[in-house]
Amino acid sequence: MKQPTIAKVYNTALYMRLSKDDELKGDSASIQTQRMLLNEYAQEHRMNIVDEYIDDGWSGTNFNRPGFKRMIEDIEEGKINCVITKDLSRLGRNYIMTGQYTEIYFPSKNVRYIAVNDNVDTMAGDNELAPFLNILNEMQARQTSKKVKSALATRKGKGAYYCTTPPLGYKRDPEQKGHLLVDTEHSWIVEKMFRLAVQGHGCKTIARTLAENQIPIPRWFYPMGTIRISEEKKFEWDMSTVLRILRNPVYMGDTVYGKYKKPSFKSPMVISAPKSEWQTVENTHEPLVSREEFYLVQELIEGRHRQLKSGEPNLFSRMLVCSTCGNHLHYKPNNGRKRFMCESNKITKPCPSHYILYDTIYDLVLKRLQYYTSIVQKDEDEMLEMILRSNRRNERSERRRIEEELRRAEKRLDELDDLFVKVYEDRSFGKIPGRVFETLTGKYQGEQASLTEKVSKLKEQLYKTTDETENAEEWIKLLKKYTRPTELTREMLTALIQKIVVHEKVANPNGGKTQEIEIFYRFVGNIGSQTLAL
Repeated sequence: MKQPTIAKVYNTALYMRLSKDDELKGDSASIQTQRMLLNEYAQEHRMNIVDEYIDDGWSGTNFNRPGFKRMIEDIEEGKINCVITKDLSRLGRNYIMTGQYTEIYFPSKNVRYIAVNDNVDTMAGDNELAPFLNILNEMQARQTSKKVKSALATRKGKGAYYCTTPPLGYKRDPEQKGHLLVDTEHSWIVEKMFRLAVQGHGCKTIARTLAENQIPIPRWFYPMGTIRISEEKKFEWDMSTVLRILRNPVYMGDTVYGKYKKPSFKSPMVISAPKSEWQTVENTHEPLVSREEFYLVQELIEGRHRQLKSGEPNLFSRMLVCSTCGNHLHYKPNNGRKRFMCESNKITKPCPSHYILYDTIYDLVLKRLQYYTSIVQKDEDEMLEMILRSNRRNERSERRRIEEELRRAEKRLDELDDLFVKVYEDRSFGKIPGRVFETLTGKYQGEQASLTEKVSKLKEQLYKTTDETENAEEWIKLLKKYTRPTELTREMLTALIQKIVVHEKVANPNGGKTQEIEIFYRFVGNIGSQTLAL
């Protein structure tokens, strides 16, 4: 007697996925619609539903989804021998990975796979259309990725700020998406950090100061998701956090895009993009620091500002420059004497080793600033005229140099025109072969292009006018902030002075030595050199 056939029991997983892009399609792609369709199909075919596996808000190009991973774990444990999805795109939109599961993994685990709307059923044998459907699904994901990038580029072009959490000192604008507002409750922390940096303190000192003053770290105000830091770590500032804040252009009102990128729309990996690919939109929100202050801090960071052994800020760090080689003078104490020394002869190119004592440069700069502030207090017009006289003298010298360089470049261009005519004539009369003609014309064309560009730049420099009165008034305004200084501070020096050029000591015919010091002030340059008798 023939035994009755026992129907195979399919312990079934109902897998549902919805990405943010799918939400734009409306209810037809919703989790609720998928659940209804899959339940009806399973009941109609008398399948035993083990569980529902849902990934809501996950891209189909990423297979590292929590619901999908849980389903794979249940397959490995033998709980499931059938998987049903609404269509192939719900399983995934990466045709290589999707094919890997449908063509290799599921069959190797004796798991039946069904994509209801695509009429794909691995129990029915080979599904010739499935690979093509996977490719079409990936193409759709690729196009969606391009559209999303295009939309983001449009928003970014307008300066919109998109990030998981706003930077310390800012908050989201509830009335304008992508816009930042100053968070007055915390912005003072950022302002304090920049103020300390301008005064010459390094990242390590700033971090220690913030911790000693019991100022919480950014993650205390903006926890990462639901993860909050413990009370013990509330004030644990480190150098990297301080440096990241001081380096962020967002604090001068700009938004920078493109710092990170994905190698492919399929890859979840994010890598750092080269700085040349970054895009900056200026003045997108209210700044916490001025541009001058921000760039000044960047200069100090690049100079790796250090403290003196006494623990005090090095007031002249990255400010003293050697007149011979252009390198910065290093702080090198000797026999208890604080001094700055040029050591480039030991590193790169020859330069006479010379130095200047810390107290000497300190006294000189303090006296010059006291002198200028006293003039400003008595008569601003006198100070203004002094600056303008000096600038006109310096500009006349620079203008003569540019005019001479421009004259030589234009003369050579005229010579090249004559050479072109001669070469063409020689070629026409057969005096030179074609190969020589091509070599000469190529050489002349290259030189001509280079000179044309040079002439354009020189003319731009020559005819570029600067409002010296406005610059002088700006510096006088700064001077008025430091009335009758009795001591130097890093903040004062960085605000008023751009650099101090130290010359080598020279022998005086009458005995002894002299040393020339040039102080270049911000906005106005070198008002007058100082010669020290040593």
